[in-house]
Amino acid sequence: MTAQGVSTSLDTSAPLKARALQLAIVLPTFNERTNLRSLVERLDAALGEIGWEAIVVDDNSPDGTADEARAISLSDPRVRVIQRIGRRGLASAAIEGMCATAAPVVAVMDADHQHDPALLPQMLSAVQSGDYDLSYASRFAEGASTEAWGRPDRVRASGFANSLARRVTGVELSDPMSGYFMLRADILRADAHRLSGVGFKILLDILATVDRPLRVKEFPLHFAARAEGESKLDRTVVFEFLVGLYDKWLGRIIPTRFALFGTIGAAGVVVHMAVLASFLGLFGRPLMFGGWITAFDIGQTVAALVAMTFNFALNNTLTYADKRLVGFSQLARGWARFALTCSVGLLANVGVAALLLRFGFHPYPAAIIGIAVGSVWNFALSSRFVWGRY
Repeated sequence: MTAQGVSTSLDTSAPLKARALQLAIVLPTFNERTNLRSLVERLDAALGEIGWEAIVVDDNSPDGTADEARAISLSDPRVRVIQRIGRRGLASAAIEGMCATAAPVVAVMDADHQHDPALLPQMLSAVQSGDYDLSYASRFAEGASTEAWGRPDRVRASGFANSLARRVTGVELSDPMSGYFMLRADILRADAHRLSGVGFKILLDILATVDRPLRVKEFPLHFAARAEGESKLDRTVVFEFLVGLYDKWLGRIIPTRFALFGTIGAAGVVVHMAVLASFLGLFGRPLMFGGWITAFDIGQTVAALVAMTFNFALNNTLTYADKRLVGFSQLARGWARFALTCSVGLLANVGVAALLLRFGFHPYPAAIIGIAVGSVWNFALSSRFVWGRY
């Protein structure tokens, strides 16, 4: 008995109302508060006597999506929530949700009502039959429709993305970019550690990662418009798609995050040279203090600051999108730390190049090796002390 006189032991005499768990539906969310309750009602209506649970994996939505999921769970314990702090991304959210259930079959679908829950029983029957390992809903299969979506531009973009995905990964489906699918949980868990979790299309990640070919059942989908809120398909998401393709293509040779960091660093060199050239074009003469400080000195300093800020902004938005710093205080501290790590990387760059030069290396190879060492050093320090956690 507790101090309030309420027993804390489990009441085993209470009837078990829950059905045997057959299916878990993972709902990755960000700002979907207004869509959740009606979606749970649609799931309940579609699944009938099937034992199911819904796992809302929310990336700490500012609109209180996670709180709404908890409120629903008070009256319907089939709804659970994982509120992720400091982590973002649809693919990684789907992986976490699928690994957080005991259900033998797991499904992933959007929470914005664009995916019709009425397909779930048919998709589940296909997987449970043993004839298929995975079932999915295609926007481009025979009998499918995207008219209700009302976005022909997005339809064309999705068609192009599908074509590109098939060429890069070799996955031959009519809609490998679909975000609505279902598979046996044991298949997912066996290769979860090998999934990249990069980008926003987890189905493509799974199909391109699993070693043996999966038996796939396709269902035509009538793709609907969003019920509430705004679409999150922006340039950043398109970039994440391209990053996801790179990760499956070359990610095992050059880590994806390092490749992004290096690419942005190379772009930063171009920005640096452009700013320096512009500055020297305007102020091509020695400046102040009797020539001790020249236009080149000041231009080099200004160019370095601009390029460093450019690199920090792009890395924060793209390379470390899942750990993105927000708010003035976070950005200011992050920029200062990034500047400090870059200065350490510069010392490593110059030191290694100078050492190699003394050992008889040609200046240009020595410089290239110095740049590579400095880049690795910058990446390691930035990952740890700017976007990482102590």
